[in-house]
Amino acid sequence: MVAPPGLCYGRLDLEARAILPEERRVILAALQPLRSPRWYCSPAERCRALAAALEAPPACLDPALLEFDFGDWEGRSWDSIPRDALDRWAADPAGFTASGGESTTAFTVRLRGVANHLLQQEGDAVVVAHGGPLRLLPAMLRGENPDLLAATPSCGSVTLVTLPTDAGPRRSA
Repeated sequence: MVAPPGLCYGRLDLEARAILPEERRVILAALQPLRSPRWYCSPAERCRALAAALEAPPACLDPALLEFDFGDWEGRSWDSIPRDALDRWAADPAGFTASGGESTTAFTVRLRGVANHLLQQEGDAVVVAHGGPLRLLPAMLRGENPDLLAATPSCGSVTLVTLPTDAGPRRSA
């Protein structure tokens, strides 16, 4: 099932929407400057399908790139989630954990591990993942504190992260 509008999903392994030929062309053109990048991919079907549509070389499937786990909220419409729970989350996004889900702290620690791994690798990297990880990783790669409330990159977008020359090689997330 492809996610209908208004559905809360993170770890829920949904079917990927088809990538349009023009989207594929734009993504591949954005990646063209990279020199033989290593590919890292969330093991979720929607990410593996995108990597396959881009005819990526074999990628390292990394569970640390999975989306945030919304626990009991997974698969529910946002409108059906109690308003007081959403308000508690909005008031303290760094400290809130949805019932049965992952804490934001655990999510951030998990992604810091990914960022540290990428920074230790030589050469360019392509990361095929979800909105949450792709929202936080660029800041982490630049050595900045991630903004938990930053805008999520649009589906199928490419964010190039250029590190300062003293920080190591260029990375893409």
